Amino acid sequence: QVQLVESGGGLVQAGGSLRLSCVASGRIVSINVMGWYRRAPGKQRELVACVRRGGSTNYAESVKGRFTISGDNAVNTVYLQMNNLEPEDAGVYYCNAELDYGLGKFFNFWGQGTQVTVSS
Repeated sequence: QVQLVESGGGLVQAGGSLRLSCVASGRIVSINVMGWYRRAPGKQRELVACVRRGGSTNYAESVKGRFTISGDNAVNTVYLQMNNLEPEDAGVYYCNAELDYGLGKFFNFWGQGTQVTVSS
């Protein structure tokens, strides 16, 4: 089984920064994509950013220019650097990883989430 563990959430003032980390462990064969999703109170879960094995990235329009996703393949870790945080960024951030087991078999794994709170 694969486990994802997030860390780095917390309380910051608007304009501040946080750096989230997600470490994948367990039976890891090949990771196609790792990303960050968030769910704000009363809102749908949305993709914040993701990075694919080939290196391409995707960002939600609302975070472009402020957030940066990066990874360290050697330790199966993905990071989300969040700068100039806004109250609208608050919510629970979840790490997701899609693993490729060959022959078109893909499995998604989720972390338990880390809370991000932005004041003012």
